[in-house]
Amino acid sequence: MRIKVLRLLLDAIRGLLIGLAEIVPGVSGGTIALITGVYTTMIDAASHLVQGLLQGVRGQGLAMMSLWRRQPWHIVLPVLIGMAIGIVAGAALLEPVLEGYPVHTRAVFAGLILASLWIPLSLVGTAWSARLVLVALVAAAGSFVFTGLPALAGNSGSWWLVAPAAALAVCALVLPGVSGSFLLVILGMYEPTLAAVNSRDFGYLGLFVLGAIVGLGLFVRLLQYALTHHRVVTLVVMTGLMAGSLRALWPWQGSAGQLWPVPADSASVWWAMAGGAALVFSLVVAEKFWQRRVYSQAL
Repeated sequence: MRIKVLRLLLDAIRGLLIGLAEIVPGVSGGTIALITGVYTTMIDAASHLVQGLLQGVRGQGLAMMSLWRRQPWHIVLPVLIGMAIGIVAGAALLEPVLEGYPVHTRAVFAGLILASLWIPLSLVGTAWSARLVLVALVAAAGSFVFTGLPALAGNSGSWWLVAPAAALAVCALVLPGVSGSFLLVILGMYEPTLAAVNSRDFGYLGLFVLGAIVGLGLFVRLLQYALTHHRVVTLVVMTGLMAGSLRALWPWQGSAGQLWPVPADSASVWWAMAGGAALVFSLVVAEKFWQRRVYSQAL
């Protein structure tokens, strides 16, 4: 019983970290899922959820229930609950931190992403070649350009854009290196969405969830296919996307995203970046420790 509770708590903490990451523009929840070891599980579960919904729409209720019963709900549900808590708590707690300490906050998350690069790098392993390095560089360049795009002007959270924006953002959620919240910033939907979470605007949030479900259905099975049949190339692309996304987290930048040079007195910022990298190291070490202590033991 104690081991089961520890498992549920660990998965809820994983989800909490993913949810917190999704609030920060420039940080991908997919990256945190990769760090904490639940990325493949959640992608597979999302794909099966969509497949089950399609079966239900076709009137194949028994097939849908059979498919859903086989899912690892003991992992998926705690992660989803933790994500929901992380998003709500992050919207309330991280917003003033981001506004009050933008340079140091970006530095922490830049360190986090920088240290996280070794995960897809190590998963590719000895398969790296000149061609794959070129693929990674192209992906990094694309991510760098994307994160430098200016936000759309004149948009105050128009309801007609809520569902499409959510559909695009959820694609970014499941792809490491692409930040869903940063995509919302570019579309001019980040602040309205954050305000809707804080004010519990369930009409807005309902549209957002609907759009997210549609986006998930269109994208996640494609991603699952890529991970199954083209795993190495997919991981290489993820590595490039994560590297290029560091542009959005460069600590010294203007309100319009223009990059500034490193000032003379910046020691505290570098320490903040080192702290972000240390956090990743701690998460990886803790993950391996708990896998050995908890997941290797029978109930």
